Amino acid sequence: MTAPILVIGVTGQLAMALAEEAPVCGLAVQCVGPPTLDFDRPESIGEAFAATAPPLVVNAAAYTAVDAAEDNADAAFRANRDGPAALARLCELAGIPLIHVSTDYVFDGLKGTPYVETDAVAPQGVYGASKLAGEQAVLTDCSRAIVLRTSWLYSPIGKNFVRTMLAAGQRNSEVRVVADQRGCPTSAADLARAILRIAARLLDEGWQDRHAGIYHAAGSGATTWSDLAAATFEAAARYGMSVPVVVPIATHEWPTRVKRPPDSRLDCDKLAAAFGLRLPHWRDGLTRTVDAIFASHKFSQP
Repeated sequence: MTAPILVIGVTGQLAMALAEEAPVCGLAVQCVGPPTLDFDRPESIGEAFAATAPPLVVNAAAYTAVDAAEDNADAAFRANRDGPAALARLCELAGIPLIHVSTDYVFDGLKGTPYVETDAVAPQGVYGASKLAGEQAVLTDCSRAIVLRTSWLYSPIGKNFVRTMLAAGQRNSEVRVVADQRGCPTSAADLARAILRIAARLLDEGWQDRHAGIYHAAGSGATTWSDLAAATFEAAARYGMSVPVVVPIATHEWPTRVKRPPDSRLDCDKLAAAFGLRLPHWRDGLTRTVDAIFASHKFSQP
């Protein structure tokens, strides 16, 4: 029996989506995270790898607290660069593929059109810089590495914009949301299915050198944070939720420690050309996500 795919991460929204979607895709995964595998304990990486002997590794773990990373740079770089680099070296020694997930925050968002994989990178904070360093380390240390940059990830669990908006909408009749930042919202379930389809192809057909490199993998279509909020409340209204007024505001009216990319849209044509994959429209993923949230009764109203 073939060993399961090793997924780094257990409680994160992408790791949980991979665990949920794997059986649907006919694949077995083993999700491993702290304390068994902890990027803060480098020796645990090799131990978990040896115990699993996987045919392929997916790194779905990361330090994602964008603003907190400014005061915790060492932790961010351990999680986003050093841990993935160790994984990459182990995968290289084993001769197996590594699929590593990165972010749109490697860009400054000033291009004005959707980013392609070869565009110049310019992270604006520690988080983006640490993720970029992770990309570079993975591609340097593993000849069978695929880096998938995604953006604006959301799911029915964990800390994400969709859940934050639903909670805010239940407490307030009016919600102020930034309207001058554009991006491609991505359902964790949709991204998980894409990752698993890539993994299945690599395992079935074998690795080819042309597979290696960076790909953009985000939901189809683009929007602003304020329009995403409005769409979230529209989907929630089907369950009887009182819809708050969304007040569009400018970025400077909602100051954050780290400057966010004003336009981080990702062009995903390379992924479609290489693997025949294009993620569903963000509105489709949003509807399914809101359905799942209300099915869990976590946001049901009297």
